[in-house]
Amino acid sequence: MTECIIPGPFGAISIKASPQGISAIRFLTEATRLKPPSSALLLEAAKQLERYFAGSLQTFTLLLAPVGTAFQQAVWQALQQVPYGTTRSYQQIAHAIGNPKAVRAVGMANSRNPIAIVIPCHRVIGANGKLTGYAGGLDKKAWLLQHEQQPGQTRC
Repeated sequence: MTECIIPGPFGAISIKASPQGISAIRFLTEATRLKPPSSALLLEAAKQLERYFAGSLQTFTLLLAPVGTAFQQAVWQALQQVPYGTTRSYQQIAHAIGNPKAVRAVGMANSRNPIAIVIPCHRVIGANGKLTGYAGGLDKKAWLLQHEQQPGQTRC
């Protein structure tokens, strides 16, 4: 597994890749040294994230390889269908995967998403329209949602 660490609008971001594709994108909470991409896949992921943060990319085209259960994979696939600049509730995601009673399980799968931003778990909100849990922190979730409402504007 290879890794690079790039700057983001709220600190360093780690991108990991396996031979199958991007396996993780995470916000780092501690100060750490940047590490340049060492493979074409990591370089492409870094470029696409940079363009996303600059407001010039709305759809990622990366080869992804998240590791999870079949249920988690189904949720993560459904998350990738949520368009840029929109949100869905946990209940809507549960319906999208054909399991309308699995709202809490969808929330758990959402919280275990290993590929932040690209698998847009930040676009999932509570049924009441309020922001709910986000592994990166609600401040980052709010920032990402606001960022997607202002296409073309750099907020870094």
